[in-house]
Amino acid sequence: MTTVASAAPGASTVSWHHRHLIDVDVVSWPEIELIMRTTEEMKGILARPIRKVPALNGRRVTTLFYEASTRTRVSFETAARNLSADVVSIATATSSVTKGESLVDTIRTLEALGAEILVMRHSVSGAPYLAAEIFGGHVLNGGDGWHAHPTQALLDLYTMREHVPGGDLRGRKVAIVGDILHSRVARSNIWTLTAAGAELWLCGPATLLRGMDRWAGAWSGGAIPGHGRFNVTSDIDAAVRDADVVMGLRIQRERMQGGLLPSLREYAAMFQLNAERVSLAKPDAIVMHPGPMNEGVEIAPDVAISGRSVITDQVANGVAVRMALLYLLAGSHEPAHAEAAL
Repeated sequence: MTTVASAAPGASTVSWHHRHLIDVDVVSWPEIELIMRTTEEMKGILARPIRKVPALNGRRVTTLFYEASTRTRVSFETAARNLSADVVSIATATSSVTKGESLVDTIRTLEALGAEILVMRHSVSGAPYLAAEIFGGHVLNGGDGWHAHPTQALLDLYTMREHVPGGDLRGRKVAIVGDILHSRVARSNIWTLTAAGAELWLCGPATLLRGMDRWAGAWSGGAIPGHGRFNVTSDIDAAVRDADVVMGLRIQRERMQGGLLPSLREYAAMFQLNAERVSLAKPDAIVMHPGPMNEGVEIAPDVAISGRSVITDQVANGVAVRMALLYLLAGSHEPAHAEAAL
Protein backbone atom coordinates (compact mmCIF):
# COMPACT_ATOMS: atom_id res chain seq x y z
CA MET A 1 0.00 0.00 0.00
CA THR A 2 1.13 3.52 -0.68
CA THR A 3 1.09 6.20 1.98
CA VAL A 4 0.64 9.85 1.10
CA ALA A 5 0.42 12.57 3.71
CA SER A 6 -2.25 15.23 3.83
CA ALA A 7 -1.87 17.83 1.11
CA ALA A 8 -3.07 20.78 3.14
CA PRO A 9 -0.58 22.55 5.42
CA GLY A 10 -1.94 22.69 8.94
CA ALA A 11 -4.58 20.03 8.29
CA SER A 12 -4.80 16.92 10.41
CA THR A 13 -2.61 14.15 9.04
CA VAL A 14 -4.51 11.73 6.82
CA SER A 15 -2.80 8.98 4.86
CA TRP A 16 -3.90 7.40 1.63
CA HIS A 17 -3.71 3.62 1.94
CA HIS A 18 -5.77 2.43 -1.04
CA ARG A 19 -4.00 0.61 -3.84
CA HIS A 20 -7.07 0.83 -6.10
CA LEU A 21 -10.18 2.99 -6.35
CA ILE A 22 -13.09 0.87 -7.51
CA ASP A 23 -15.84 2.72 -5.63
CA VAL A 24 -16.19 5.35 -2.94
CA ASP A 25 -17.83 2.98 -0.46
CA VAL A 26 -14.39 2.04 0.92
CA VAL A 27 -13.17 5.64 1.23
CA SER A 28 -13.57 7.28 4.63
CA TRP A 29 -14.73 10.86 5.04
CA PRO A 30 -11.25 12.05 6.10
CA GLU A 31 -9.89 10.43 2.92
CA ILE A 32 -12.55 12.19 0.85
CA GLU A 33 -11.46 15.44 2.43
CA LEU A 34 -7.87 14.57 1.48
CA ILE A 35 -9.00 14.10 -2.12
CA MET A 36 -10.78 17.46 -2.01
CA ARG A 37 -7.68 19.23 -0.64
CA THR A 38 -5.41 17.56 -3.19
CA THR A 39 -7.85 18.56 -5.93
CA GLU A 40 -7.53 22.16 -4.77
CA GLU A 41 -3.75 21.86 -5.22
CA MET A 42 -4.33 20.52 -8.74
CA LYS A 43 -6.69 23.39 -9.54
CA GLY A 44 -3.80 25.68 -8.68
CA ILE A 45 -1.64 23.89 -11.22
CA LEU A 46 -4.34 24.20 -13.88
CA ALA A 47 -4.43 27.96 -13.27
CA ARG A 48 -0.74 28.29 -14.14
CA PRO A 49 0.47 29.36 -17.62
CA ILE A 50 2.10 25.93 -17.98
CA ARG A 51 -0.29 23.28 -16.67
CA LYS A 52 2.26 20.54 -16.18
CA VAL A 53 4.29 19.20 -13.26
CA PRO A 54 6.71 16.23 -13.04
CA ALA A 55 4.86 14.39 -10.25
CA LEU A 56 4.32 11.18 -12.31
CA ASN A 57 7.25 11.55 -14.67
CA GLY A 58 8.16 8.14 -16.08
CA ARG A 59 5.02 6.42 -14.78
CA ARG A 60 2.77 4.73 -17.32
CA VAL A 61 -0.99 5.28 -17.21
CA THR A 62 -3.10 3.10 -19.52
CA THR A 63 -6.75 3.82 -20.26
CA LEU A 64 -8.83 0.78 -21.19
CA PHE A 65 -12.38 1.69 -22.18
CA TYR A 66 -14.84 -1.01 -23.22
CA GLU A 67 -17.60 1.60 -23.53
CA ALA A 68 -17.65 4.80 -25.55
CA SER A 69 -16.61 7.88 -23.61
CA THR A 70 -15.55 11.44 -24.28
CA ARG A 71 -15.49 13.33 -20.96
CA THR A 72 -14.14 10.63 -18.69
CA ARG A 73 -11.51 9.21 -21.03
CA VAL A 74 -10.18 12.56 -22.24
CA SER A 75 -10.29 13.93 -18.69
CA PHE A 76 -8.18 11.05 -17.36
CA GLU A 77 -5.70 11.29 -20.21
CA THR A 78 -5.39 15.06 -19.79
CA ALA A 79 -4.93 14.62 -16.05
CA ALA A 80 -2.18 12.01 -16.53
CA ARG A 81 -0.32 14.15 -19.07
CA ASN A 82 -0.55 17.18 -16.78
CA LEU A 83 1.33 15.08 -14.21
CA SER A 84 3.92 14.13 -16.87
CA ALA A 85 2.89 10.47 -17.01
CA ASP A 86 3.29 8.42 -20.18
CA VAL A 87 -0.23 7.72 -21.45
CA VAL A 88 -1.34 4.74 -23.51
CA SER A 89 -4.96 4.72 -24.69
CA ILE A 90 -6.59 1.43 -25.68
CA ALA A 91 -9.71 1.53 -27.86
CA THR A 92 -11.19 -1.96 -27.53
CA ALA A 93 -12.93 -1.60 -30.90
CA THR A 94 -9.51 -1.74 -32.59
CA SER A 95 -7.80 -4.12 -30.16
CA SER A 96 -7.58 -7.89 -29.84
CA VAL A 97 -10.81 -7.79 -27.82
CA THR A 98 -12.61 -7.90 -31.16
CA LYS A 99 -10.86 -11.22 -31.81
CA GLY A 100 -12.16 -12.74 -28.61
CA GLU A 101 -9.38 -11.84 -26.17
CA SER A 102 -10.66 -12.04 -22.60
CA LEU A 103 -10.46 -9.24 -20.04
CA VAL A 104 -7.93 -11.27 -18.03
CA ASP A 105 -5.67 -11.77 -21.04
CA THR A 106 -5.94 -8.12 -22.02
CA ILE A 107 -4.91 -6.95 -18.56
CA ARG A 108 -2.01 -9.40 -18.38
CA THR A 109 -0.83 -8.20 -21.79
CA LEU A 110 -1.01 -4.53 -20.76
CA GLU A 111 0.92 -5.23 -17.57
CA ALA A 112 3.59 -7.10 -19.53
CA LEU A 113 3.86 -4.04 -21.77
CA GLY A 114 4.58 -1.82 -18.78
CA ALA A 115 1.22 -0.49 -17.55
CA GLU A 116 1.42 0.73 -13.95
CA ILE A 117 -1.91 2.51 -13.48
CA LEU A 118 -4.94 1.14 -15.28
CA VAL A 119 -7.96 3.38 -15.79
CA MET A 120 -10.81 1.16 -16.83
CA ARG A 121 -14.40 1.46 -18.00
CA HIS A 122 -16.50 -1.63 -18.61
CA SER A 123 -20.15 -2.37 -19.35
CA VAL A 124 -20.22 -5.24 -16.83
CA SER A 125 -20.67 -4.34 -13.17
CA GLY A 126 -17.77 -5.64 -11.10
CA ALA A 127 -15.27 -5.96 -13.95
CA PRO A 128 -12.74 -3.60 -12.24
CA TYR A 129 -12.72 -5.89 -9.17
CA LEU A 130 -11.54 -8.74 -11.39
CA ALA A 131 -8.92 -6.45 -12.90
CA ALA A 132 -7.68 -5.47 -9.44
CA GLU A 133 -7.24 -9.13 -8.49
CA ILE A 134 -4.84 -9.86 -11.35
CA PHE A 135 -3.18 -6.50 -12.07
CA GLY A 136 0.04 -5.76 -10.22
CA GLY A 137 -0.37 -2.00 -10.32
CA HIS A 138 -3.24 0.33 -9.50
CA VAL A 139 -6.78 0.13 -10.92
CA LEU A 140 -8.95 3.24 -11.15
CA ASN A 141 -12.58 2.65 -12.07
CA GLY A 142 -13.85 4.93 -14.84
CA GLY A 143 -17.36 3.44 -14.57
CA ASP A 144 -18.62 -0.15 -14.51
CA GLY A 145 -22.08 -1.20 -15.63
CA TRP A 146 -24.79 0.04 -13.27
CA HIS A 147 -22.46 -0.26 -10.30
CA ALA A 148 -20.19 2.72 -9.69
CA HIS A 149 -18.52 5.85 -11.08
CA PRO A 150 -16.35 7.04 -8.19
CA THR A 151 -14.50 9.86 -9.94
CA GLN A 152 -17.76 11.39 -11.18
CA ALA A 153 -19.17 11.38 -7.66
CA LEU A 154 -16.01 13.03 -6.33
CA LEU A 155 -15.98 15.75 -8.98
CA ASP A 156 -19.69 16.33 -8.36
CA LEU A 157 -18.99 16.72 -4.65
CA TYR A 158 -16.11 19.11 -5.33
CA THR A 159 -18.26 21.20 -7.70
CA MET A 160 -21.13 21.42 -5.20
CA ARG A 161 -18.81 22.51 -2.40
CA GLU A 162 -17.30 25.09 -4.73
CA HIS A 163 -20.69 26.70 -5.41
CA VAL A 164 -22.75 26.16 -2.25
CA PRO A 165 -22.26 29.11 0.14
CA GLY A 166 -19.72 28.20 2.78
CA GLY A 167 -18.72 25.03 0.94
CA ASP A 168 -20.59 22.86 3.46
CA LEU A 169 -23.26 20.42 2.27
CA ARG A 170 -24.56 19.51 5.73
CA GLY A 171 -28.30 20.03 5.69
CA ARG A 172 -28.28 21.12 2.04
CA LYS A 173 -30.95 19.58 -0.17
CA VAL A 174 -29.64 17.81 -3.28
CA ALA A 175 -32.14 16.44 -5.83
CA ILE A 176 -31.00 13.89 -8.44
CA VAL A 177 -33.63 13.37 -11.13
CA GLY A 178 -33.75 10.83 -13.93
CA ASP A 179 -32.77 7.25 -14.70
CA ILE A 180 -31.75 6.20 -11.19
CA LEU A 181 -32.14 2.48 -11.92
CA HIS A 182 -29.28 2.31 -14.44
CA SER A 183 -27.15 5.10 -13.01
CA ARG A 184 -23.71 4.27 -11.62
CA VAL A 185 -23.37 8.03 -11.07
CA ALA A 186 -26.34 8.05 -8.68
CA ARG A 187 -25.07 5.05 -6.75
CA SER A 188 -21.66 6.57 -6.10
CA ASN A 189 -23.18 9.97 -5.33
CA ILE A 190 -25.35 8.38 -2.65
CA TRP A 191 -22.20 7.46 -0.72
CA THR A 192 -20.39 10.78 -1.05
CA LEU A 193 -23.38 13.08 -0.56
CA THR A 194 -24.83 11.34 2.47
CA ALA A 195 -21.33 11.16 3.95
CA ALA A 196 -21.15 14.93 3.42
CA GLY A 197 -24.38 15.33 5.38
CA ALA A 198 -26.57 16.40 2.47
CA GLU A 199 -30.31 15.79 2.39
CA LEU A 200 -30.47 13.65 -0.73
CA TRP A 201 -33.57 13.16 -2.87
CA LEU A 202 -33.68 10.63 -5.71
CA CYS A 203 -36.50 11.18 -8.18
CA GLY A 204 -37.77 9.53 -11.35
CA PRO A 205 -40.54 7.33 -12.74
CA ALA A 206 -41.36 4.40 -10.46
CA THR A 207 -39.99 1.97 -13.07
CA LEU A 208 -36.60 3.70 -12.87
CA LEU A 209 -36.51 3.67 -9.05
CA ARG A 210 -36.96 -0.08 -8.54
CA GLY A 211 -35.31 -1.29 -5.35
CA MET A 212 -34.17 2.15 -4.23
CA ASP A 213 -36.89 2.52 -1.59
CA ARG A 214 -35.72 -0.68 0.16
CA TRP A 215 -32.11 0.50 -0.03
CA ALA A 216 -33.07 3.89 1.37
CA GLY A 217 -34.98 2.24 4.21
CA ALA A 218 -32.02 0.05 5.17
CA TRP A 219 -29.64 3.00 4.90
CA SER A 220 -31.76 5.25 7.08
CA GLY A 221 -32.21 2.42 9.55
CA GLY A 222 -28.51 2.51 10.37
CA ALA A 223 -27.27 -0.25 8.06
CA ILE A 224 -24.62 2.14 6.73
CA PRO A 225 -22.95 3.67 9.82
CA GLY A 226 -21.99 7.32 9.60
CA HIS A 227 -24.20 8.14 6.63
CA GLY A 228 -27.40 10.13 6.59
CA ARG A 229 -30.76 9.20 5.13
CA PHE A 230 -31.92 9.79 1.62
CA ASN A 231 -35.39 10.04 0.11
CA VAL A 232 -36.90 8.31 -2.92
CA THR A 233 -39.90 9.78 -4.75
CA SER A 234 -41.65 10.09 -8.10
CA ASP A 235 -42.95 13.53 -7.14
CA ILE A 236 -40.56 15.86 -8.95
CA ASP A 237 -42.03 19.00 -7.41
CA ALA A 238 -41.35 17.64 -3.91
CA ALA A 239 -37.83 16.62 -4.90
CA VAL A 240 -36.87 19.96 -6.45
CA ARG A 241 -38.70 22.34 -4.11
CA ASP A 242 -36.22 24.38 -2.02
CA ALA A 243 -33.28 22.35 -3.31
CA ASP A 244 -29.77 23.79 -3.19
CA VAL A 245 -28.59 21.51 -6.01
CA VAL A 246 -30.60 19.93 -8.84
CA MET A 247 -28.88 17.29 -10.95
CA GLY A 248 -30.32 15.65 -14.04
CA LEU A 249 -29.30 12.18 -15.19
CA ARG A 250 -29.17 10.93 -18.76
CA ILE A 251 -32.00 8.69 -19.87
CA GLN A 252 -30.02 5.65 -21.01
CA ARG A 253 -31.94 4.74 -24.11
CA GLU A 254 -29.66 1.77 -24.78
CA ARG A 255 -30.87 0.15 -21.54
CA MET A 256 -34.59 0.90 -21.85
CA GLN A 257 -35.77 -2.66 -22.37
CA GLY A 258 -39.12 -4.09 -21.34
CA GLY A 259 -41.23 -0.94 -21.51
CA LEU A 260 -39.61 0.93 -18.63
CA LEU A 261 -40.80 4.18 -20.22
CA PRO A 262 -43.88 4.65 -22.42
CA SER A 263 -41.95 7.22 -24.49
CA LEU A 264 -39.26 9.86 -24.20
CA ARG A 265 -41.91 12.49 -24.86
CA GLU A 266 -43.91 11.37 -21.85
CA TYR A 267 -40.80 11.31 -19.69
CA ALA A 268 -39.92 14.86 -20.75
CA ALA A 269 -43.44 16.04 -19.98
CA MET A 270 -43.35 14.63 -16.45
CA PHE A 271 -39.70 14.80 -15.34
CA GLN A 272 -37.69 17.13 -17.56
CA LEU A 273 -35.70 19.77 -15.71
CA ASN A 274 -37.24 22.81 -17.35
CA ALA A 275 -37.29 26.43 -16.23
CA GLU A 276 -40.65 26.08 -14.47
CA ARG A 277 -39.54 23.10 -12.38
CA VAL A 278 -36.11 24.49 -11.59
CA SER A 279 -37.80 27.69 -10.36
CA LEU A 280 -39.11 25.63 -7.41
CA ALA A 281 -35.54 25.29 -6.14
CA LYS A 282 -33.85 27.97 -4.06
CA PRO A 283 -33.03 31.20 -5.93
CA ASP A 284 -29.29 30.47 -5.73
CA ALA A 285 -29.62 26.75 -6.54
CA ILE A 286 -27.23 25.26 -9.08
CA VAL A 287 -28.06 22.85 -11.92
CA MET A 288 -25.77 19.93 -12.72
CA HIS A 289 -25.58 17.03 -15.17
CA PRO A 290 -22.83 14.38 -15.46
CA GLY A 291 -23.23 14.19 -19.24
CA PRO A 292 -23.69 13.35 -21.95
CA MET A 293 -26.97 15.26 -22.05
CA ASN A 294 -30.08 14.44 -24.04
CA GLU A 295 -31.15 18.06 -24.31
CA GLY A 296 -34.90 18.32 -24.66
CA VAL A 297 -35.40 15.03 -22.81
CA GLU A 298 -34.06 15.07 -19.23
CA ILE A 299 -33.03 18.72 -19.33
CA ALA A 300 -34.29 21.71 -21.32
CA PRO A 301 -31.65 23.40 -23.51
CA ASP A 302 -32.22 26.81 -21.90
CA VAL A 303 -31.71 25.34 -18.42
CA ALA A 304 -28.50 23.56 -19.50
CA ILE A 305 -26.90 26.89 -20.45
CA SER A 306 -28.62 29.10 -17.87
CA GLY A 307 -26.88 31.13 -15.19
CA ARG A 308 -27.72 28.37 -12.71
CA SER A 309 -25.86 25.73 -14.72
CA VAL A 310 -22.42 24.58 -13.55
CA ILE A 311 -22.20 21.72 -16.03
CA THR A 312 -19.04 23.05 -17.71
CA ASP A 313 -17.51 23.48 -14.24
CA GLN A 314 -18.10 19.78 -13.63
CA VAL A 315 -16.17 18.93 -16.79
CA ALA A 316 -13.27 21.22 -15.86
CA ASN A 317 -13.18 19.98 -12.26
CA GLY A 318 -13.01 16.42 -13.55
CA VAL A 319 -9.44 17.00 -14.70
CA ALA A 320 -8.33 18.31 -11.29
CA VAL A 321 -10.06 15.50 -9.36
CA ARG A 322 -8.54 12.83 -11.60
CA MET A 323 -5.11 14.43 -11.29
CA ALA A 324 -5.52 14.24 -7.52
CA LEU A 325 -6.50 10.57 -7.60
CA LEU A 326 -3.72 9.54 -9.97
CA TYR A 327 -1.28 11.39 -7.74
CA LEU A 328 -2.56 9.77 -4.55
CA LEU A 329 -2.75 6.27 -6.00
CA ALA A 330 0.73 6.44 -7.49
CA GLY A 331 2.23 7.48 -4.15
CA SER A 332 5.36 8.46 -6.02
CA HIS A 333 6.60 11.27 -3.77
CA GLU A 334 8.12 11.68 -0.34
CA PRO A 335 7.48 15.31 0.75
CA ALA A 336 4.97 15.88 3.54
CA HIS A 337 2.88 18.31 1.49
CA ALA A 338 1.73 17.99 -2.10
CA GLU A 339 2.85 21.58 -2.79
CA ALA A 340 6.45 20.52 -2.29
CA ALA A 341 6.16 17.87 -5.00
CA LEU A 342 4.12 19.92 -7.42
